[in-house]
Amino acid sequence: MSDSVTLSHGNVARLLERFRELRIIVVGDVMLDEYLLGSVERASPEAPVPVVKMGAESRGLGGAANVASVAAVLGAGVELLGVVGDDAAGDRFLAECAEVGIESRNVVKVAGRPTTRKLRILAQHQQVVRLDWEDSRPLDESVGRALVEQLRASQPADAIVISDYSKGLLSPTVLEGLIAVGRRWGVPILVDPKSSDLARYKGATVLKPNVHELEAVIGRRLRDDLEADLSEVSDSLLEIADVDTLIVTLGEKGMGVFSRQAEPFFVPTSVREVFDVSGAGDTVIAALALGLAAGASLGDAVHLANEAAGIAVGKSGVAVVEPKELASRFAPGGADKILSREELVHRVAWWRMQDQRVVFTNGCFDLLHVGHVHLLREASKQGDVLIVAINSDDSVRRLKGGNRPLIAAEERAALLAALNSVEAVVVFDEDTPRELLEEVRPDVLVKGGDYREEQVVGRRMIADWGGSVVLIPLVPDRSTSGLVDRIRSMDPS
Repeated sequence: MSDSVTLSHGNVARLLERFRELRIIVVGDVMLDEYLLGSVERASPEAPVPVVKMGAESRGLGGAANVASVAAVLGAGVELLGVVGDDAAGDRFLAECAEVGIESRNVVKVAGRPTTRKLRILAQHQQVVRLDWEDSRPLDESVGRALVEQLRASQPADAIVISDYSKGLLSPTVLEGLIAVGRRWGVPILVDPKSSDLARYKGATVLKPNVHELEAVIGRRLRDDLEADLSEVSDSLLEIADVDTLIVTLGEKGMGVFSRQAEPFFVPTSVREVFDVSGAGDTVIAALALGLAAGASLGDAVHLANEAAGIAVGKSGVAVVEPKELASRFAPGGADKILSREELVHRVAWWRMQDQRVVFTNGCFDLLHVGHVHLLREASKQGDVLIVAINSDDSVRRLKGGNRPLIAAEERAALLAALNSVEAVVVFDEDTPRELLEEVRPDVLVKGGDYREEQVVGRRMIADWGGSVVLIPLVPDRSTSGLVDRIRSMDPS
């Protein structure tokens, strides 16, 4: 059973860039999550309970809104559909949506029904008690039908996520309408189910129950050999639900993936340290939706979602996953600094996800000397990572004449890569680095102080995308041409 994962830092960076172009619809049961953080120093004299001395407070989005929040922080445009009460908690909920950048104009206030709210009290990072406000009775069908009509009238999105927490909104009729819209749009429809009646979600693309929800569906505990047991029941579950793919989250055992189009596969957990598992499933389905909408294969989308969940459970309380955190899980090895142009573009995209400031300089760098070392050391101080682009041997000959270079490009690149100040070395064959600059789009372009700014190739391009040109003063009387002349003038006797 193979997961056929092809993810690397390069294509992860491209996916994360693509996320910024996506528009995702999230619909379902929304909640307000609130946390009171304190400490316990003694037991109450009134009852056998701890006395919590209160400290900080925090607030965030739960349920379907947490899915929307994860997607928004990962860079997508997100529209949320759901209901809250016409109360103060509902106002706080909508304010949180605005804070994260979630479009919530189709979150409807329903009078006489409280906003679903969960208040957790924690001491020393351990949950002491949770207080819930909710009404899980089915909503009037007219509310759900109105949301379906709003969705049907909107511009097509890149994916629809349906997050079912059994709080009364997602009746069979509403689910049927939502899924019909997604199928008409031809986009992935992902469902996080709560009902044991999987036929309610007929026609979705991906169904993502957790292991306890799946056990409720099959009416028994899964056997110890999870992989074998899940493989046995998956075909019938896919038929019952009439979905393309079933993804079962298995807690510390990872995920099992079952599809009509491919062999089943299992992904081991990426969790490094578990701090708080709340919201992990929301993180999985949000990252899955974005991955599939961005064009990732099923295996790659699952692997990406697995890594995102591993980050989320390592955080306390209301936790979202930043793009740079997700990118860091696929960090390239530091040993290989000499890159092809394609590899360099991928590496730069990864650095962007890490909020790194990219510095670029170029030249022949023939016969490396102290002047070069000084230039590169000072250039590296202009940002976080320094790229050195060197002219190919043919390019050097065109620029310097037939007796140059003295050192072949392969050796020049190896010498530069050995310097701590340099993060990447690339060889280009053109006479100027203009095309390479367009591909890399650095934040800073560095040249030696023997140039005037108006002489620097690419200065206008750099200005167009908000970068800058920096000229580094040269070490006096240190140049490759000068060294060559001195060597040639030496008396051979």
